[in-house]
Amino acid sequence: MWIGWIEFDPLLGDIRSLKEKRSVLRPLIAELSRRTEAAAAEVGEHDLHRRAGIGVSVVAAESSHVRDVLDRAERLVADRPELTLLSVRRGLHSSED
Repeated sequence: MWIGWIEFDPLLGDIRSLKEKRSVLRPLIAELSRRTEAAAAEVGEHDLHRRAGIGVSVVAAESSHVRDVLDRAERLVADRPELTLLSVRRGLHSSED
């Protein structure tokens, strides 16, 4: 079994409130879940208007499938015009580790 995760640190565009932040993040997180079939959530920077932490995780039998899902998630986030991707961290672990 392979477990993979990816964490995004985006800078959001012209956001002035937490309500505006949610209006940008909710559709993005829903799209990540739907298009990658992985778990996605806001995982950090909850109190800042223009910053967010977004995490995606996946479990699969093959490491290549995990990598494909994480790559797809990264492309989805990087292609969003309303945010600037500051950093991306990822991990891949086997249940044998």
